[in-house]
Amino acid sequence: MKATIWHNPACGTSRKTLAALQETPGVELSVVEYLKTPYAADKLRQLFEAAGIGARDALRLRGTDAAERGMTEWAEDAIIAAMAANPAYVERPFVETDKGVRLCRPMETVQDIL
Repeated sequence: MKATIWHNPACGTSRKTLAALQETPGVELSVVEYLKTPYAADKLRQLFEAAGIGARDALRLRGTDAAERGMTEWAEDAIIAAMAANPAYVERPFVETDKGVRLCRPMETVQDIL
């Protein structure tokens, strides 16, 4: 099974999710450090749709100025544009496999798509 994780090595949840993927037999893993290789707006839309969530659900508030900027009230396209411009606004980690996409918070959510 192919799997891609959008990973932030500084995040404990992301590291634990990555370790779970690495320990799963048969997983062909791609790791995208999204702070170095930012998301395209179209990819964000695809991930959110496949995960069944909206941009607000994936908006990282902790450690960002998103709340102060009022981003929780912004339109979906405006949030996605801000996320594409500054990937720190995207909650982490996202994982995509042949079985679907999940925002893996908590990290155990990855089991749904393995």
